[in-house]
Amino acid sequence: MLSTRLTNRLGISHPIIQAPMAFAAGGRLAAAVSGAGGLGMIGGAYDSGEWIAEQQDLAGNQSVGCGFITWKLREHPQALEQVLARDPAAVFLSFGDPAEFVPAIQAAKVPLICQVQTLRDAAHAIDLGAEIIVAQGSEAGGHGEKRATFTLVPEIADHIARHAPDTLLCAAGGVGDGRGLAAALMLGADGVVVGSRFWASEEALVHPAMLGAAIEASGDDTLRSTVTDIMRGYDWPKRYTGRVLRNEFTDRWHDDPDGLRAALDQELPRWQAAVAEGDARTANAFVGEVAGLIRDVKPAADILRDIVEGAEAVLAQSFA
Repeated sequence: MLSTRLTNRLGISHPIIQAPMAFAAGGRLAAAVSGAGGLGMIGGAYDSGEWIAEQQDLAGNQSVGCGFITWKLREHPQALEQVLARDPAAVFLSFGDPAEFVPAIQAAKVPLICQVQTLRDAAHAIDLGAEIIVAQGSEAGGHGEKRATFTLVPEIADHIARHAPDTLLCAAGGVGDGRGLAAALMLGADGVVVGSRFWASEEALVHPAMLGAAIEASGDDTLRSTVTDIMRGYDWPKRYTGRVLRNEFTDRWHDDPDGLRAALDQELPRWQAAVAEGDARTANAFVGEVAGLIRDVKPAADILRDIVEGAEAVLAQSFA
């Protein structure tokens, strides 16, 4: 068993947090991860509260957390109030300044996890009182920025060691097996946040055809783009782009976002139909470079066990 400061602080068995992936991470997935000894998270994302409540009910008696897209949460702050009223295991904030939400989270005595993509944002989150910092590299699926996990994690680890030694650190972006967990621990992290590998689990809310496309893909088949946000009508801050599986649609529009906006009346119905049908030639799967390590769809508990056992084996071999 891998015991770290993260497992001790959160009272979990394994140093793995499941990423609160928008639309994919529901109550069943979060409960499965928590039940297997990690920390499961519901992806609150763009929701105003109703869907989150349904997913919390589906999680049953398992202790799970909830994640929010910070800039979107400002449009429906009641969702945070609702989550805090149900005593979550943690609240996970990403993509935007979390300052206005920190007092309520701290007053509820709920652990605050802040995901960042730069050293500057990490220092700010630490100053605000975040208990856990997630250093997210650009390899990650979904939204993020430009820094790579392999350099961002130790840089933030060094900052924490100098300025806030009680703050915990997790690595995110490119962690999909035991090698990734072992590497993160060696870089100075206390644990990892795993998204794409749990995205390809039996409990995730993902169309089977999208899963099939990801299994057939390599990391080379992903790219960071604004195309999917244009199609969904989400006004993401310019600093963030979304890593998706490339396809015919992104090949056509990735380098011409203005042209896509001008053609939206013609393209949107076709794209929406593809989402409903799981047509990966047009609709885009939000998956990271870890796609190249995903070979099957399994129960989340099995995925977690494989990562932990793989890390234990790698570390044992390294220090033999």
